[in-house]
Amino acid sequence: MRAMYYEAFETTPEIRTLPDPTPAEGGVVIKVEATGLCRSDWHGWMGHDADIKLPHVPGHELAGKVVAVGKGVRRFREGQRVTVPFVSGCGHCGECRSGNQQVCEEQFQPGFTHWGSFAEYVAIDYADHNLVHLPETVDYATAASLGCRFATSFRAVVDQARVTGGEWVAVHGCGGVGLSAIMIAAALGANPIAIDISAEKLDFARKMGAVATINAREVADVAEAVRDLTGGGAHASVDALGSPVTCFNSIKNLRRRGRHVQVGLMLADHATPQIPMAQVIGHELEIYGSHGMQAWRYDAMLAMIESGKLTPQKLIGRHISLEEAVPALMAMDKAADLGISVITRF
Repeated sequence: MRAMYYEAFETTPEIRTLPDPTPAEGGVVIKVEATGLCRSDWHGWMGHDADIKLPHVPGHELAGKVVAVGKGVRRFREGQRVTVPFVSGCGHCGECRSGNQQVCEEQFQPGFTHWGSFAEYVAIDYADHNLVHLPETVDYATAASLGCRFATSFRAVVDQARVTGGEWVAVHGCGGVGLSAIMIAAALGANPIAIDISAEKLDFARKMGAVATINAREVADVAEAVRDLTGGGAHASVDALGSPVTCFNSIKNLRRRGRHVQVGLMLADHATPQIPMAQVIGHELEIYGSHGMQAWRYDAMLAMIESGKLTPQKLIGRHISLEEAVPALMAMDKAADLGISVITRF
């Protein structure tokens, strides 16, 4: 198979011909039809993820067709269209048994714990617990875009923040995660506020459902600007970027008993951000993490997509080739692209 491959962190990945994968007893092999390019892949390439063992093939947002099935798989067969959460559960630990595969104690993550989907084929373990059947109405590129950013945002907004109609929802960062959160909050009848430093991204956020925008470069205090706009602060707030500044602002801009959800990764030098703890205590704020979404929760998200309430395909910016993904991956920390880049040519 052709795949993106690197033998050292922070060195230019190569496109190599590598052995085709074979399925484990409880796993499958998927022919990758589309795979999203995500900032998490950049973090992995930089060496920020201890799960990655070199040499490595990145990629964790994928959709495709099952082409080989392990003898222990019962729910899937060759030829079926599928996608998979980027965090997959083992199926037998306590968290998996409770339905929380997204925090599995022995989690399988393509592109991190194992070789990923920047390749023509990818092997997925624990298939019966993690694969998701794709409706024929959802194309592969759209399905791939769900795998990390959109599904993570769905869980963050719906399950963790518990957003309801009429609430103010501040979203810090208008990349793929932030734009997804804005679209989902708007679909729930909430009032999303988009916060970013790019006027172009803020304009795009309005098209995705933001009722107001704040350019963080043009205000003295982002949290104060949110409180002024909302008459007291956001009911829920999402740090969709992952930086000490956006994390702090997302907590600081909450009204009393508000809910903060941290989605953007906080790694390396950003791993221990400042938190306004006196406000957390005095205002009884709630702080949550959000780490992917379980396969069994995809049905709710896919139902909203099929009904037209959610249109994640609008978040796709570029269809690119495997070769074009190499410079795109290396530049992700500086990327100013609107929308999500999806690899569809291998």
